[in-house]
Amino acid sequence: MSTEPLKPHSPVDFIRATVLADQETQRFDQRVHTRFPPEPNGHLHIGHAKSICLNFGIAKEFGGLCNLRLDDTNPTKEHMDYVQSIQEDVRWLGFDWGDRLYYASDYFESLYAFALTLIRKGKAYVDNLTAEELREYRGTLTEVGKESPHRNRSSEENLDLFSRMRAGEFTEGAYVLRAKIDMAAPNINMRDPALYRIRYVTHYRTGTAWCIYPTYDFAHPLSDALEGVTHSLCTLEFEDHRPLYDWVLRECEVSCHSQQLEFARLNLAHTVMSKRKLLQLVEEGQVQGWDDPRMPTIKGLQRRGYTPAAIRNFCERVGVAKRDSVIEMGLLEHAIREDLNHSAPRVMAVLHPLKVIIENFPEGQAEEVEAVNNPEDASQGTRPLMFSREIYIEQDDFRENPPKKFFRLSLGQEVRLRYAYIIRCNGVEKDEQTGAITLRCTYDPDTKRGGPQAGRKVKGTVHWVSASYALPIEIRLYEPLLMDSSDSSDEQSQNAQLQLNPRSLEILSSCWAEPSLRHATVGSRFQFERQGYFCVDPDSDDQKLVFNQTVSLRDTWAKIEKK
Repeated sequence: MSTEPLKPHSPVDFIRATVLADQETQRFDQRVHTRFPPEPNGHLHIGHAKSICLNFGIAKEFGGLCNLRLDDTNPTKEHMDYVQSIQEDVRWLGFDWGDRLYYASDYFESLYAFALTLIRKGKAYVDNLTAEELREYRGTLTEVGKESPHRNRSSEENLDLFSRMRAGEFTEGAYVLRAKIDMAAPNINMRDPALYRIRYVTHYRTGTAWCIYPTYDFAHPLSDALEGVTHSLCTLEFEDHRPLYDWVLRECEVSCHSQQLEFARLNLAHTVMSKRKLLQLVEEGQVQGWDDPRMPTIKGLQRRGYTPAAIRNFCERVGVAKRDSVIEMGLLEHAIREDLNHSAPRVMAVLHPLKVIIENFPEGQAEEVEAVNNPEDASQGTRPLMFSREIYIEQDDFRENPPKKFFRLSLGQEVRLRYAYIIRCNGVEKDEQTGAITLRCTYDPDTKRGGPQAGRKVKGTVHWVSASYALPIEIRLYEPLLMDSSDSSDEQSQNAQLQLNPRSLEILSSCWAEPSLRHATVGSRFQFERQGYFCVDPDSDDQKLVFNQTVSLRDTWAKIEKK
């Protein structure tokens, strides 16, 4: 490896500054090796995306490596389905771990050997206090703990008991292996923490081979060391665990003492950032699954139409900080709006249709007009639209009694149809039973693009679709999942009842779109002119396309915050 430290491409935050300093001092022989270590007990969410981008990003910037490791030490909640989903999400975000897919369960035998080492050194002991006694002996934040009466068992007795724990001779909770550190330590995590516990649960990878499982605080630092990880990046809630992380690596005498660095987690307003709460929403049927477009999961964002590039750009803009904060949803939506503005084709769709009959256009005829696919990218070309006697416009684009500065359609007023003609409203027909209205209009045939009056100015332009050629579609509109703007990641919020927004989903089943969408595939993204960005949902079939609203054309969060 070159002796010259590599310079990161991203802004130099405190983590990158640490890596740079380590390279300059040739710590870890200038290696940079990170890892993304999720627990396979749920699907990844936008908070995990920040960690993915940081770990894989730093490895790439410094010419290093990044592992994907599944922290599967708690068999009561872990499943292979989650493992597969995690791999899919990381790949979808644009990252690759090569041949470095690992599991904490890969190291169960090595971890057991490390535990034996600690016992032989007098640094760990088997305890059989009850769970209630363990809490009592541990002390509080203001009171020191008390030593267990079993703390000074001999190494021989501890080795015997630990081997019998592994052999399955004891019931769950009867014994635990604890580190022997300091029951008077100010940091409560150092008060003889548990290293192993008995669990008679079938592990999704190892089956029933094990009935004792290491705790996270024991398995994680040793897994890092076994993989040669140099910089173990984790969120701030593990800051108080760092002394234990270092203690485990020091006392187990590993060859690679990884450095733990903590950064602020991503807290996003108006949504849930707790896997436990997300699982609760799914199990209670409050949402339609982990991939519900209202969910902050990677699967949900993907289904809603978010792009990997937008999520990566959002994570980069959020940056890496040492203090927790709540990020407004508007920043995430700005990232996807910015990305789709350049890539998404434009089409026209009417969500709340109002029929317009153009009386001076011949019945049974249609005329082709040309529409631009994306004004931001001329290479996307144009498409034909069919103009006919009957069209649909948005209900909001007409007022019988318009307010001042209403520049759309009203009685006696003109408006331009996007890419087509100027029309004038001459009358309104009302259905006495339903109250539905139909507009009677005329068009000026000279105002088509290329016509003698094509440049004639009117103050309003509206979108439309031909009633004869329109494609029926279903639209799903979304509002924030939660009523409260505060994040639901902290302990207090996690224990509180979520205040779900009853208007988080609105389904419009009588919408119309231009026929160019007929062969749109699942996941395709479009800008519906004057409406927003939409994505084809997997619920679509041969009878009807279903579109999820990805994001509006403008930032509406300021209005939401004022409510």
